[in-house]
Amino acid sequence: MARALVAALVLATLAALAVANDDRTPERHAMVEAIREMALSIGGSLGPAGIDPQVLAAVRSVPRHEFVPATLSHLAYANQPLPIGLGQTISQPFIVALMTDLLQVKPGDRVLEIGTGSGYQAAVLSLLASEVYSIEIVAELGRSAAATLARLGHANVQTRIGDGYQGWAEHAPYDAIVVTAAPNHVPPQLIAQLKPGGRLVIPVGDRWQELMLVVKAADGTTTTTRVLPVRFVPLVRGERVD
Repeated sequence: MARALVAALVLATLAALAVANDDRTPERHAMVEAIREMALSIGGSLGPAGIDPQVLAAVRSVPRHEFVPATLSHLAYANQPLPIGLGQTISQPFIVALMTDLLQVKPGDRVLEIGTGSGYQAAVLSLLASEVYSIEIVAELGRSAAATLARLGHANVQTRIGDGYQGWAEHAPYDAIVVTAAPNHVPPQLIAQLKPGGRLVIPVGDRWQELMLVVKAADGTTTTTRVLPVRFVPLVRGERVD
């Protein structure tokens, strides 16, 4: 009963983070319907119910047009990825919802995101989790995302510029980790920073990639499920990019 009450309160307050006097609510509703229909058509690991309603409510509440370049604002609610500059993209809304759903984030959870990008995925996660930590190696993108998240009131998101392959050990362990760029293998540092029972969602591969769900057991072993083929930008490693 307590969990149901918390869920109801979360759903009731999600709209408070939308931009004041935003006139694009109908577009967000249409986008979420497109996500829902796509999820139901794919089925598979999502099951017959599709994406969790709380995840869809979070996606519906975040003004995606605030996270894309102004020149592409008219496409903000199309169910497609968009370029955000510097060779990076904002993921397709369906993929954002799918990855969030696979994480099974609960109130009180601590979540790590590798690849802040525009900040959109972090914004969605912030409505479901207690704490979100997000790393971006491209300094210009990281600074812009941090400013957007702060302006929109996502106070429980903390960002940094750095190499996401290494994770963020200072705040580990995490209940969930999401990676929004593709390495050619699962970084062992991320597994190490995941709590027992925690879930890691990550695209893996070079030219051809698969979205994978990694669940860590109490004894430290992991079980990996292949979800579906995807296309992400490569995960950049090394020193930060200015």
